[in-house]
Amino acid sequence: MIKKLLATLFLVGFVTLAMAQTADTLAAKAKADTLPKANPKQEVFKPKIKKEPTYHPDSTHSPSLAVRRSLIIPGWGQLYNKKGVWWKVPAIYAGLGALGYSIVDSYKNYKLFLALTRIKNTGGIPQPGDLYYADYIKYQREVALYANANSTQLQEASSNYQRNFQISILSVLVVWGVQAVEAYIEAKFINAYTVDDNLSFKISPAFINQPMYAATSMSSYIPGLKITFAL
Repeated sequence: MIKKLLATLFLVGFVTLAMAQTADTLAAKAKADTLPKANPKQEVFKPKIKKEPTYHPDSTHSPSLAVRRSLIIPGWGQLYNKKGVWWKVPAIYAGLGALGYSIVDSYKNYKLFLALTRIKNTGGIPQPGDLYYADYIKYQREVALYANANSTQLQEASSNYQRNFQISILSVLVVWGVQAVEAYIEAKFINAYTVDDNLSFKISPAFINQPMYAATSMSSYIPGLKITFAL
């Protein structure tokens, strides 16, 4: 009787275990069926790679020709380079024009006050036949205008205008030379380097390595900003 009871319990346990395993297998299969299947046509993410600019120097562009043209006619070298012509040539001639006006005005006033000084030093009004009578007739209105000025004041005014006249002439030579040098440098870049017109810049955080005398025991790096220019 006991043997039959044990056999019955063993059989019931075996059937129960088999049913449980079957249910687990079916649940795992159902779960596997519900998982999304990979789409073979789905595109793989690829980061965009920025194309680096390429430069093509012009070996036929002559820096010596650019500087020769600028020495002959201001702005001619800039026209040859074709870089920033719209503002470089007007700036050159605006500067030369202002200096040219200063030369003419300073020389005119220098001659005026020089004549007034000479007339004042005569101690009176020149008469016909006197040395400075022609100057007196030419500047008669100015003589009356500056009648209260002494000879020292008139001499200082004459010296100031003479100095301005000389400085203006030197400035013209400097501007002429600078624009020729600029034309040569620009032509040299075109001939050998060709800088890109994109002059953008990028700011990003960075760590700066301190010099030995400024480093601390905590860290030899300090936070900072890195500015990268695109030339």
